Amino acid sequence: MTYDPASANPLAGNPLKTRDDMSRALHALFDPLLPYFSEGNARVRLDGAGAHFDRAAADLEGFARPLWGLSPLGAGKGEFEHWHRFAEGIANGTDPDHPEYWGTVNGRDQRMVELAALGFAIALTPEKIWEPLNAKQRANVIAYLKHARQFDYADNNWKFFRIFVDIALDRVGADFDRSLTRQYLEELEGFYVGDGWYRDGNVRRVDHYIPFAMHFYGLIYSKLVDDDYARRYRERALLFARDFRHWFADDGATIPFGRSLTYRFACAGFWSALAFADLEALPWGEVKHLCLQHLRWWRDKPMTNRDGILSIGFAYPNLLMSESYNSAGSPYWAFKAFLPLAIPENHPFWTAEEKVPAAAAVTPQRHPGMVIMHTGEDAVALSSGQENLQMRFGTEKYAKFAYSARYGFSVEADERSFAGAAFDSALAFSDDGLHYRVRETNREAKIAGDVLYAKWSPFSDVSVETWLVPAAPWHLRVHRIRSDRALQIAEGGFAITKRDFDLDRLEAGAGAAHAIGEADFSGIADLGSSIERQGLVQKALPNTNMIVAKTLVPQLRGAIKAGETVLVTAVIATGDQQAAKTAWLKPPAKPDLAALEALVSKEGVTVSAIEAPGQMP
Repeated sequence: MTYDPASANPLAGNPLKTRDDMSRALHALFDPLLPYFSEGNARVRLDGAGAHFDRAAADLEGFARPLWGLSPLGAGKGEFEHWHRFAEGIANGTDPDHPEYWGTVNGRDQRMVELAALGFAIALTPEKIWEPLNAKQRANVIAYLKHARQFDYADNNWKFFRIFVDIALDRVGADFDRSLTRQYLEELEGFYVGDGWYRDGNVRRVDHYIPFAMHFYGLIYSKLVDDDYARRYRERALLFARDFRHWFADDGATIPFGRSLTYRFACAGFWSALAFADLEALPWGEVKHLCLQHLRWWRDKPMTNRDGILSIGFAYPNLLMSESYNSAGSPYWAFKAFLPLAIPENHPFWTAEEKVPAAAAVTPQRHPGMVIMHTGEDAVALSSGQENLQMRFGTEKYAKFAYSARYGFSVEADERSFAGAAFDSALAFSDDGLHYRVRETNREAKIAGDVLYAKWSPFSDVSVETWLVPAAPWHLRVHRIRSDRALQIAEGGFAITKRDFDLDRLEAGAGAAHAIGEADFSGIADLGSSIERQGLVQKALPNTNMIVAKTLVPQLRGAIKAGETVLVTAVIATGDQQAAKTAWLKPPAKPDLAALEALVSKEGVTVSAIEAPGQMP
């Protein structure tokens, strides 16, 4: 029988309905790691690929990250027969005289990140990994933690890592400078922008780090500590849940957006943290459904290597989309989803009957600069106002016009291939037919009702204004371009799965292109631009999309002259092919540009993500 990569997925066949199912899933995901523990159990090394930090830190990452799921299992009295590995590993990893010593922190360091998991584990399950240690080993652990915490942590969610170390030090009765804890609690307050939303530092981006980091850590803190910060974290989570639920499609998929997507089902970590913190932000049946349905979405994805080890990638192994800080152990932050194992089976999270949350057709969200559309089986975020100019493929991860739970998004594999690029949900410009520019950042970004507006520049002598308008099952884009020179342009719709043997139906002509695959329809149509554009269905380079390895992207291509050009585009993609064929024959009416300008002028408010630090309340 031909090998099916999805068969190696440890979640395959698990109904993921009950607490026992979740426990079994955790064991199935952890067990493949066992052969890769070092002799002294302090390091877990999974492959030869590298991250920007040293190998010892990467090995610590592989060791520590599973504790985000194993510690709740232990706290919930779940069976686990390998606690001795972690007790021994912590003892050896913090012993400067042991060959498996993790190395000394001497500045901002990846070890700071991973020590948060140790702090969490010591606070939650001291009987498993602290009490078995002798006096000398305990002194080494305390010394290691206290040494690391004196250095400056990154100005983002990392500040929680020192706080988690400090919680552990407090629990074991260590003496330490608590003013440093208070300092970071106060500095984290500066990232809050309102209505339950944070930014992950003083940056122009609002992504999954808000639910699976800022809120995740805050909710754990609120369970372990009783103070004013804990109460604020709980109040903010109540507000955030109302918005974040819209990022999930009916099948459990979330909208892939931003960096660190290799953490996969960590995206359910917010719902898991609500359960851990005993905070009913939505009815428990809805919280339970959002958490478990997301885990169920992953069951048939080829997300692991043949031995069941989580790969770097999203829905399949893919180093291309990775960050410079992704080592082979990085994906195990996905274990954040297993926090509900800490709560008993009679908790209402477990006893409630799952209920699908009601989803509004269109939901404007000012803080991330998004308008969320629910169209049948999909959740789509129209997006304007975010950027990430520091990280690989930051442009694709933050600055596209739309992101889909069903179709994901693509990164570009070759910056010198204007003719062969995917350009899904993007508008590209080229002055030589080889190199190209797309939107990377915005000079302005506003939201007016359910309309998004942005002003941006692909080149210094080119200015673009873009309006994004929901028109389910379509969305509309209007671009007004002012250029000092002639340029080639390309605009793409959504990427859908490409079958082997060219079995898909592709059609392209003047002003339109669409692809009909085995399960999906994707199309793009010109609604009356000031220039003519030609349709094309691009066979994108393999391994560029987040969800499937080979895709088709309908595009419109053309050329603009110096001066002003107006492009008007309608985009549709859906798994309901019959409905798509009907809709394709009746595209939306061309929007009135003057009316859009007037709306933004009258009602537009600046997207929070683009506000300068200190401007937000």
